[in-house]
Amino acid sequence: MTLDPATIKILYIEDDPNSRRLVQRVLESEGYQVSLAEDGMSGLEMARRLHPDLILTDINIGGMTGNEVATRLKEQKETRGTPIIALTAATLATDRERALVAGCDGYITKPIDVDALPTLIAKFLSGKREKVDDTIKMQRLEEYSQALVTRLETTVAQLEKANADLRRMDKMKKDFVVLAGHELRTPTTLIYGYTNLLRMEMQQLQLGEHVDDVINRISTATQRLNEVVDAIINVSLIDSAQLDLTLVPVDLHSIVQAVMQEQQSSARQRDLKLETRDLSYLPPIKADANYLRRALSNLVSNSIKYTPDGGRISLDAEQEHGAIHIIISDTGIGIDRAEQEHIFDKFYVLEDTATHSTSHNAFMGGGLGLGLTVVYGIIQAHGGRIWVESEGQDMNRLPGSRFHLLLPIDPGPAHTPTNT
Repeated sequence: MTLDPATIKILYIEDDPNSRRLVQRVLESEGYQVSLAEDGMSGLEMARRLHPDLILTDINIGGMTGNEVATRLKEQKETRGTPIIALTAATLATDRERALVAGCDGYITKPIDVDALPTLIAKFLSGKREKVDDTIKMQRLEEYSQALVTRLETTVAQLEKANADLRRMDKMKKDFVVLAGHELRTPTTLIYGYTNLLRMEMQQLQLGEHVDDVINRISTATQRLNEVVDAIINVSLIDSAQLDLTLVPVDLHSIVQAVMQEQQSSARQRDLKLETRDLSYLPPIKADANYLRRALSNLVSNSIKYTPDGGRISLDAEQEHGAIHIIISDTGIGIDRAEQEHIFDKFYVLEDTATHSTSHNAFMGGGLGLGLTVVYGIIQAHGGRIWVESEGQDMNRLPGSRFHLLLPIDPGPAHTPTNT
């Protein structure tokens, strides 16, 4: 049967760009469809996706060797019956035998004979297969198995060393962040305190609105800096499982009222309505009041950021099967479905950083991308769950977002948050 080259897909795995270009030109000139992979891992992925009719692979490629790639390809159901041909500069008989034992069906040596290559490819496509004598096969198979074990041991040792180095560096980073945060918190606390004292003095001296406005701006900026430092410290504590919660019965209604009062000034600047109802009927829950308040405050602040002026943010809660289900809804721009699984990741920001605003109260204003990460860690530490629902992002239709928190009334001991 004569094969039509135009219907044949060939995958070539090779880390040398010159070899890739040469083989691609030769085979495409014969009418074949040729796809290229630069290493073994990408070759495996492309083979699963493309279902090629024939696979060419160099043996001495970076990462996974060609022999290892052939072994893996023969294990995958998508490529189990696909002919795999080694195209390599390794010319020893033992190299050929080892490749055939590993899973290759043929062996072509370099330098490539551009005249002979199309004929050889056509033969392998038509069913040609190379074999190894059974006695030699057992010997080469044992050598190949031993080589795989040795390579695995070396790789594991390298990974363990790299992992230990990463853990050490990560601990150094986290320790530095916490220490730097505490060092920054001391002067900012002093600035904030002395600014308030100065404000009281100025009120007595009646120096005018301009001086009072300057003091207010210093106070606001210092408070904002404190919030940033707190967020960085909290993320570091969450990452290192050192978030220290004091779980005691707390009144959720009082916390919600405090959060809404705290966010009222920001909402008023943007003509936004903050709505909640009387939640005093809910039972007390065991929680860390300060951290829970921070989590709810971050969520309301986030809704304020992504809700256009004149919109509405509401907070509601119900008791459900030994837990409190809190929902924070807004009439904002919504969240794209593809983004929803990432919004709790560290440093993840939805807005374009090129249009970043330093005001976290402004519509789509700036931030470090840590607010929702802190919320996620706090809720997990309470043994709870958090997720988001949104139909998508639309600046005109404004579908809004709904953040759901499920907090157990009695979570037991504080949980260790998992990294996002």
